[in-house]
Amino acid sequence: GGSPPISSDPPFHRDARKLLLPAFTKETVARQEPATRAFCHSLIDSFEGREVVDAAHDYAQHIPVRVIANMLGFPPEDGAQFRAFVEDLLEGINLPPEDRIERVSRLFDYLLAQVHDHLGQPRADLTSYLINAELYGRKLDPPVVTGAMALLLIAGIDTTWSAIGASLWHLAKTPADRARLVAEPGLLPTAAEEFLRAYAPVTMARLVKQDMHWHGVDMKAEDWILLSFPAANRDPAQFDRAGEVVIDREVNRHAAFGLGIHRCVGSHLARMELRVALGAWLERIPAFTLDDPGAVTWSAGQIRGPRTLPLRIG
Repeated sequence: GGSPPISSDPPFHRDARKLLLPAFTKETVARQEPATRAFCHSLIDSFEGREVVDAAHDYAQHIPVRVIANMLGFPPEDGAQFRAFVEDLLEGINLPPEDRIERVSRLFDYLLAQVHDHLGQPRADLTSYLINAELYGRKLDPPVVTGAMALLLIAGIDTTWSAIGASLWHLAKTPADRARLVAEPGLLPTAAEEFLRAYAPVTMARLVKQDMHWHGVDMKAEDWILLSFPAANRDPAQFDRAGEVVIDREVNRHAAFGLGIHRCVGSHLARMELRVALGAWLERIPAFTLDDPGAVTWSAGQIRGPRTLPLRIG
């Protein structure tokens, strides 16, 4: 479906992407860091008295939900709906098409309701910005507005939720890495890049532009192909010790955010959320382990991350 700019071709892609860039610069993202950190600490406060917490369900998933809701000007209490939308679109891949269409319709009904609410009560958020933005001398068509909002809501939640969860899963089962990051918190940005490389949460699909024969495979125009960013990030031709997690890896040109013109517009935001979420956790909970490795479950579909992650923190 249409979720510009990710579903667009040049030249419209370039112009649609330009509209979003101001909301995702390093400077803009930095202004959201204090509130994000405070929210992470409030989540950890709620763990008091518990020996086991589900780090995916009780921590990781809430952080991007709150951040994206604030950016779009959506009610924070709608977080449960956002998570349902994410699961409907990205994890319900084996459902019958009619069920998928119905679930997608629920998302766009919600977004249209938010557009109408913002039209009646304009405010300084990303939704009002998109409603009022102009491209080629006129305001954006409603499907472009709701498509962009859907992209930001879905892509901004599940990917970061998955990256935070996978990183905590790694640290829970790798005490040496955990101890080092507790002792050297300045290493966290470098470690976060390595977690993104090693546990890249996204695999994207693209359409073949023209008939071609590539590495023994016939591809026809309009065929869908999957581009496995996680596999690219484990390519031994590109990375030394590609199969290992090296938290102080200095050269790390990973593809977790994609490559080329469709590289993730929200990469600065995702990096900030991952770094802040891990930093707050390690500061408050320096020692933790997997409570039951067999109880960890992972998402289905083109997003990869823990959906149940019971950690022993007591």
